[in-house]
Amino acid sequence: MKEILILGAGSVAKPHARYLLNQNFHVTIASRTVSKAEKIAGKKGKALELNVKNDESLEKLVKSADLVVSLLPYIYHVKVANYCIEHGKDMVTTSYVSDSMNQLDGKAKEAGIILLNETGIDPGIDHMSAMKIIHDVHKKGGKISSFYSYCGGLPAPEANTNPFGYKFSWSPRGVLLAGKNSAKYLKDGKVVEVPSEKLFDHYWLMNINDLKLEAYPNRNSLPYIDKYGIEEAGSMYRGTLRYPGWCKLMKKIIELGLLSTNEETLDNLTYKKWMAKLLDVPEKELEEKLAKNVDE
Repeated sequence: MKEILILGAGSVAKPHARYLLNQNFHVTIASRTVSKAEKIAGKKGKALELNVKNDESLEKLVKSADLVVSLLPYIYHVKVANYCIEHGKDMVTTSYVSDSMNQLDGKAKEAGIILLNETGIDPGIDHMSAMKIIHDVHKKGGKISSFYSYCGGLPAPEANTNPFGYKFSWSPRGVLLAGKNSAKYLKDGKVVEVPSEKLFDHYWLMNINDLKLEAYPNRNSLPYIDKYGIEEAGSMYRGTLRYPGWCKLMKKIIELGLLSTNEETLDNLTYKKWMAKLLDVPEKELEEKLAKNVDE
């Protein structure tokens, strides 16, 4: 029986782990918060506490597995991949292939293992659906003049019950920091570059099955011209979908400094005191200043 190690017990781990357990694989779920892993593992699986910064413990777990699934924050994938290469273990993750991960390709081939990335919805299923369409067109002798791909993990309309119009199905930090990415795409033969600070100004409305949504560019679309084998395309765009209001809200959140990655000490600060400090205004003037800022 194959031993599968799942690193991380976040929102995306449960359906994956339950599927494997129902197929009668031996599944170990390792997480910093062992109680989360225990809820997912149930009676069929095994839950362990793991601090991914503990190199000895991490390497020991990787060594004992047949397959490693990393659902950790993306910054740890390369670390896990190096242990997989060292001990000859295949690895799967849903994250984008980073430059650092790409540099491990030769070592992985030499070790005879697979480092399989981008196996989620986006990136992942979008790649497979794209290639199916592109291959069908090429097999019929056609050419792709333009390619547009849109994806968004959204709550169903009846479950769209909060001001964000969004519910986190993966790392909240990852979702929000994605809003600080710049973007690039090809439109009618011309490269369009969108700096990170302008990302949420660069959107438009779409109607999909009578559902009105906002679309904005997702990272750099240009490499996918080569990856998808559509060098003939004059337009290449990959976009993110959200419910209306998301872009305006996110723009204001960024302008207020709420997505700053600078670490601060928040001891003895209420939310109100912290916000006043962030905006550098007297606490008694906070509501007025904040309302004015948001209405601009």
